[in-house]
Amino acid sequence: MSTTKKLWIGLGVLALLSPLGLFIPEHFKAGAAWGEWGAEEIQTMLGYVPEGLNRLANLWKAPLPDYGIEGLPASLVYILSAVIGVAATAFLVWLLGKALVRKNGEAHPE
Repeated sequence: MSTTKKLWIGLGVLALLSPLGLFIPEHFKAGAAWGEWGAEEIQTMLGYVPEGLNRLANLWKAPLPDYGIEGLPASLVYILSAVIGVAATAFLVWLLGKALVRKNGEAHPE
């Protein structure tokens, strides 16, 4: 099995495991999925909000806040978000790779 295929399988497994963050006990996640803390959760956990986070907190608004799509379970939307995120990242990396190959004027064998 090629390394690329192994990487895709690994990414797929990680995307499917992504809802585990929803099941971490409340005292570990401060009301949000693991690692998805906003300024309010950070304030609860640390007692303060770092200046940089406070300054940039409103820079980005999530397209699916709280993974909410009417009529779908949160865990399914969570997996869907992971799959879309992996696909978008893979596409951007592929696009960047193509641009770099053109810039250097040489193609690398696959």
